[in-house]
Amino acid sequence: MNATAPSTSLPARTATLVFLSFAFAYFPSALVRGVVATLAPAFSAELQLTASELGLLAGAYFLGFAAMQLPLGSALDRHGPKRVLLVFLAVAVVGCGAFALADSFVALTVARALIGVGVSACLMAPMTSFRRNFTPTTQMRANSWMLMTGSLGLIASTLPVQWLMPLLGWRGLFWALAVFFVVAMVFIARAVPPDRLEVAPLPVVAGGYGEVFRHPVFLRYLPMGFFQYGGMVALQSLWIGPWLTRVCGWSPGETAAGLFGINVAMLLTFMAWGFLVPRLYARGWTAHGLIARGMPIPIVALWVGVGAGAEATAWLWGLFCVSSTFVSLSQPAIGQAFPASLAGRALSAYNLIIFAGVFTLQWAMGAAVDRLVGAGWSTVSAYQGAFALLAVCCSLSYLWFLWRREAGPAVAAAVTAR
Repeated sequence: MNATAPSTSLPARTATLVFLSFAFAYFPSALVRGVVATLAPAFSAELQLTASELGLLAGAYFLGFAAMQLPLGSALDRHGPKRVLLVFLAVAVVGCGAFALADSFVALTVARALIGVGVSACLMAPMTSFRRNFTPTTQMRANSWMLMTGSLGLIASTLPVQWLMPLLGWRGLFWALAVFFVVAMVFIARAVPPDRLEVAPLPVVAGGYGEVFRHPVFLRYLPMGFFQYGGMVALQSLWIGPWLTRVCGWSPGETAAGLFGINVAMLLTFMAWGFLVPRLYARGWTAHGLIARGMPIPIVALWVGVGAGAEATAWLWGLFCVSSTFVSLSQPAIGQAFPASLAGRALSAYNLIIFAGVFTLQWAMGAAVDRLVGAGWSTVSAYQGAFALLAVCCSLSYLWFLWRREAGPAVAAAVTAR
């Protein structure tokens, strides 16, 4: 980070510490997000979970996460990212402890939802801070590197978790995560400067969100955020694991290794975006143009996976996840389409759409698998059917994005100019 110190309103050393402290908190939030995919065999064996129950347990995190996005956005604009993040991380500590103590499926699900509430600010608080303090190009780079940090957390949720299981067990793992969050709180409290609320928040919160949800740029990305972005996270954090074990016949160890490889590829991709985005923008590219050109790749990969069945192993799902990172450019694009006084609300509202999609798709795909198996389909065919439904939705969301392309820029400029 020092080698490419960003041009910001903060000194370079302070900007670096701000980024690192936020990244230190985002790392365990991503780890806990993806860990159910690795622990799925252990949970299924210990609790005898069906596919829909497993999807509900994994999705409870995203339900709690999504439920907090609108109040979170208002809090970020009113009180600032540092104070808000510290409060939410305290909830994450409580949630991890509750998960470690849980002794039933219901208790695990409630505790995982509480963890989702607690970590719901771990990305939006940094993005709001970056929007206020970083130039647009530096903001895109910092956002990409935050997502790279998330990929590092997802990497840690695969083979490293598998290696730690004999030493800590899954309960000990969650106690360790609680400690990690406490350390992150100390780091943020000491390293991040006090919040500067230079722009007064809108007097009526609902009005602010009404403006967000009516904005043409927001509407253009809404279906893609729900289905494509949400679908990528739903597969990466859960359903790729069961596909590899139930469809491809891989062992838990092989599956953890496959997920590890996918997440390493994601980390390298987000790192590359951090370096490439400023250069691409300097050459006249925009987030809209990059997404329009890049999004057919993951959609085709998803359809190929559906057709390949047991032959669709980790390399293909890695291609799907890596190429889906084009849609991550939509987050800073939405943030930049709004004035700074609405940035927290705009980013959180879009995050609500993404994680509502993750929760819905994680649960719905498990329910579809159970229903199709109950109707007499084979396990392989049931998974193909569930993934095909996602592919249809992703395809339609991309068509919507293309269809809405003319409306956005003029209105976006009018809103930003206010």
